[in-house]
Amino acid sequence: MSSGPGAASAPAPDPHDSPPTLDAPTPDSRPARKSSMFSSLKVRNYRLFFLGQVVSNIGTWMQRIAQDWLVLSLTGSSAAVGITTALQFLPMLLFGLYGGVLVDRLRKRPTLLVTQSAMALTALALAVAVLTGHVQVWHVYVAAFAVGLATVVDNPARQSFVSELVGPRQLQNAVSLNSANFQSARLVGPAVAGLLITGVGTGYAFLFNGLSFVAPLTGLLLMRARELHVVERAPRGKGQLREGVRYVTGRPELIWPIVLVGFVGTFAFNFPVYLSAFADDVFHAGAGAYSMFNTLMAVGSVAGALLAARRGTARLRLLIAAAMVFGALEIVAAATPTLWMFSLLMVPLGLFGMTVNVTTNTSIQMSTDPAMRGRVMALYMMVFLGGSPVGAPIVGWITDTYGARVGLAAGGAVAAVAAAVIGLILARVGNLRLSVGWHGGHPRVRFVPRERQEALAPAA
Repeated sequence: MSSGPGAASAPAPDPHDSPPTLDAPTPDSRPARKSSMFSSLKVRNYRLFFLGQVVSNIGTWMQRIAQDWLVLSLTGSSAAVGITTALQFLPMLLFGLYGGVLVDRLRKRPTLLVTQSAMALTALALAVAVLTGHVQVWHVYVAAFAVGLATVVDNPARQSFVSELVGPRQLQNAVSLNSANFQSARLVGPAVAGLLITGVGTGYAFLFNGLSFVAPLTGLLLMRARELHVVERAPRGKGQLREGVRYVTGRPELIWPIVLVGFVGTFAFNFPVYLSAFADDVFHAGAGAYSMFNTLMAVGSVAGALLAARRGTARLRLLIAAAMVFGALEIVAAATPTLWMFSLLMVPLGLFGMTVNVTTNTSIQMSTDPAMRGRVMALYMMVFLGGSPVGAPIVGWITDTYGARVGLAAGGAVAAVAAAVIGLILARVGNLRLSVGWHGGHPRVRFVPRERQEALAPAA
């Protein structure tokens, strides 16, 4: 999480050199295909970053579970859970691009020291309110909004700082390991949170999260600045926000993946609303089931992240396919009649959801000029996370009005349709056509260049 001297990152190529395709890897700084799954951990600074995040991410997941369950306990409303989620991500929607401009101007490590400290203090303040018995739902709303304000700068700073830690060739591996780290904590955090909630109350989950920030803050302080990969900071100037937007909208390989994750993040990733409603209203199984759903989804997410760490490239066709399968799985999960069937579906949901997340993150970072990375990642995070203020109250209202099954099915349908439409758009931009045939005795559906398909077509 900082900037400093070291090897410079390679700039992205001119977007007009070649159009993006669904089959081609993203253009910038292709990582080695045969790198080991954990190769980026050989870098000392990234190792410190990774270990600090292990502890902090466990606390983050504990607070997420405790926050959702606390709001549901105080209000009895899925819509209130949606409002809490919306407030946490509203600042990203409103100020995300400005956060990206700041990140491109500032040194990353001091910036992250400030934002991580602010989130720690917020968690500790909420812990005091809960443990003293004075908590009200508006306290949770305020805390969620405060965390959202810190996230406006923290998220793009952390995302773009990874390239400074490991350099361009290890970027996909490091991004994938970050996701595996976050989702591995999801295996531990919800389980511990469930035990704390049922045993001693939600306050101790908030307390643990506040104290867990000691680990990443210590890691930041121990990093060697001379070993970081230099990225030239953008000078202060007018029009930098508009410049970032123009940069993204002029590149199909950036704008269309961002549009896709906007639909997925807004309507299909509202799991605090969906899973709490299924645990409480559909299966009547309480906090333990809600914790189990999150844990099983994390199993799939870890698998998806580790598979991404082994891949040498981030292909747009993989993103489209994963988003379509993810949406279809949500529709299937919405129709499952029993608790155990619904629980089992959490694993593939986590796997394909993480594949969407990692593939989008990596392809965007690898296609972006380092000097623009803060603004581009801010726009990506603004769309992905900032869509929740719009989507969470909507899906919360649908869930309260028509039931959890309708809410989850609707979110999945939006994701699947958006993936199909954007896949066709990218195919058209990349001058591709759909090819349906047989290979090895099995049907195969893929996109191929138009010239190739026309050459293979039988003569009239």
